[in-house]
Amino acid sequence: MRICRVATVPFFVAHHLKSQIKATAAAGHEVVIVSSSGPQLMQLVKELGVQAHPILIRRMVSPISDLRSLIAMYRYFSKERFDIVHSTTPKAGLLCAVAAFFARVPIRLHTFTGQPWARLAQPMRWLVKHGDRMIVWLNTKCYADSRSQADFLVAEGVAAPGRIAVLGGGSLGGVDLVQFNPDRWSKRRAEIREEMGVPSDAKIITFIGRITRDKGIGELVAAFKRLINSEMNAYLLLVGPFEPERDPLPDEVEEQIRHETRIKAVGYSAEPERYMSVSDVFCLPSYREGFGNVVIEAAAMGVPSVGTRIVGLVDSVVDGETGILVPPRDVAALTEALFRMLNDESLRMRMGRAAQDRARDLYDAKKVNQFILDEYGKLQALYLPMSRDS
Repeated sequence: MRICRVATVPFFVAHHLKSQIKATAAAGHEVVIVSSSGPQLMQLVKELGVQAHPILIRRMVSPISDLRSLIAMYRYFSKERFDIVHSTTPKAGLLCAVAAFFARVPIRLHTFTGQPWARLAQPMRWLVKHGDRMIVWLNTKCYADSRSQADFLVAEGVAAPGRIAVLGGGSLGGVDLVQFNPDRWSKRRAEIREEMGVPSDAKIITFIGRITRDKGIGELVAAFKRLINSEMNAYLLLVGPFEPERDPLPDEVEEQIRHETRIKAVGYSAEPERYMSVSDVFCLPSYREGFGNVVIEAAAMGVPSVGTRIVGLVDSVVDGETGILVPPRDVAALTEALFRMLNDESLRMRMGRAAQDRARDLYDAKKVNQFILDEYGKLQALYLPMSRDS
């Protein structure tokens, strides 16, 4: 089959879909990536041996630019006659749904990975939410990367129960157990700590992701300050890019990050497992998630998590077994959970082992990739003979 994978930016493809695209191509399908242009897109072509077609897709609402992207996508789909077009990310999902529908692509798919509208105020919430409804209406089938997210979309009236599915145990691409293998880093942990200036006897709390307000960074920094004020020998490691244009942190939070010597903000890393290897606890106090794939990556490294009890994270963290969940925006509860985890080595070790076992059993990328390939095969049998006859 000829399959087109669409995402707003190549960064998303590189970090969430690379293994899946590689497996799809290895299964004999012709795969083309459509995303905004950039060096990372060309690097994917080189690494994966697939084709790419750059189309600018702005992440923020931009009517004129969005219309141009829609027209470019429609023309491309009409010319290339793909069997399957499969989108992820909100803006790409909406443009792709419209373009593929009118280009008469026989199998049109979208995977939801979180709802930005969930924390927007009216009328913007209604507008963006209606965009998700259109994605469901125009596509052949839609998926969510977690069961709780699928339930949320149904409860909010975005999709009827039979119109959205979850493959396997959820997650977008699973976890690469070769990459996220703690044994690969066992001899380098002391060296990594030394490079960061973290004493060998200090505990490390790690966050990996976008350093933004909606990831709960303000609450995490506040909780961490409470921990060190109580004389906890701990360091906070922030791995990821700041995004001042999209969702800036409050000035006072940025100030604390810059001036607190026990907070290490190291920026983006192509090797998150390097930092997970020296972590005692992973923390994701987010306000919204689709699944929280980084949690199962940490789990594969044997690191338990403290997260928020929200859609998505209730699937990736088993509360009391592989980590601890607390209410979102609750600094006191977050502080208590982190203190408990750092102060109780037997609890931390038990949860770390349980998290690792669960990641290996349910979320091995090879298994998740096979779910996708099996789904493509079922859809091919259902839709392609009919579309070709017509």
